Amino acid sequence: MSDRPRRNLLATRQAVEAWRDRSFRRLPALKVRGERSALQFVNAVGFCFTLSHFGLPVASLYVAVCGRRNPRWPKRTHHDAEIGLTWNLKDSLPAKRLVHYGKLVKGKPTLVSLDLFPAFCALIREGKGSGDYILDYRQGRMTRTAVLILDALHEQGTLATPDLRKAVALHGAERTAEFDRAMAELQRSLWIVKVEEVYDPDFYYRWDLLDNWLPAPLEASHDVGRDMAVRRLAAAYLRSAGAGQPRFLANLFGLGLAEVEAGLAVLEAEGRLRRGQPIRGLPGVWALWLGEAHPGNAEDAA
Repeated sequence: MSDRPRRNLLATRQAVEAWRDRSFRRLPALKVRGERSALQFVNAVGFCFTLSHFGLPVASLYVAVCGRRNPRWPKRTHHDAEIGLTWNLKDSLPAKRLVHYGKLVKGKPTLVSLDLFPAFCALIREGKGSGDYILDYRQGRMTRTAVLILDALHEQGTLATPDLRKAVALHGAERTAEFDRAMAELQRSLWIVKVEEVYDPDFYYRWDLLDNWLPAPLEASHDVGRDMAVRRLAAAYLRSAGAGQPRFLANLFGLGLAEVEAGLAVLEAEGRLRRGQPIRGLPGVWALWLGEAHPGNAEDAA
């Protein structure tokens, strides 16, 4: 498709859904069929959920694998080909360091393209280096358990979950909840990353410091100011979804409404979107994307 600005194309709910059918790959001809098309999909939308869209107008890898809107969850997931492919892709892409995987958006499992990931890093890590977690702890922004986990990963490198729990003396069943809370805290704060899921003979994860696993995007985030990061995330969403409302974007990314509005104003001044627009069939007013689209291409679905 041409990159010429698109105007007045999203005036109805049906038009918005048609846009999302293409960009979210909710069409059989555009469905994700393997690793190559999955990576193209994630790079196009910028970020997506993995096994569900959680009722939100956000791209989902599972939906893209199914190639249809709102696919029903199968009764027997272990024998479902679409679930199996989605599960394998959400493991293989991060394991090859082609995307980032973590609970970044709404606390849900999310795949993020390496191009967009520096924007998340800029907002969350705020330029902190690998050893700056001690400052977070001293300022009351990190728990003692999280510090112990980071200390262990710094000292010993990549660790499997059982070994990491032993390293911080949290291997008893009664300490599982405490360990899981700290691990979730560190993932959301972009200090650690899951680097592998091991299934044989036992199931467990392997963990590493984000600084070791994806140093290039983290380094790139140092050149991204907060205002620019907000604009990049808003643009990525609107480019794939076609339209969005400021309050929804603020809630989606955990941002302040005022900074989202400011970011949208800059994007509008650049001619990339139009704010305050009604959409027939939808309540309220919307920011409509006018710039280039990544609606997918049947040739990519391989």
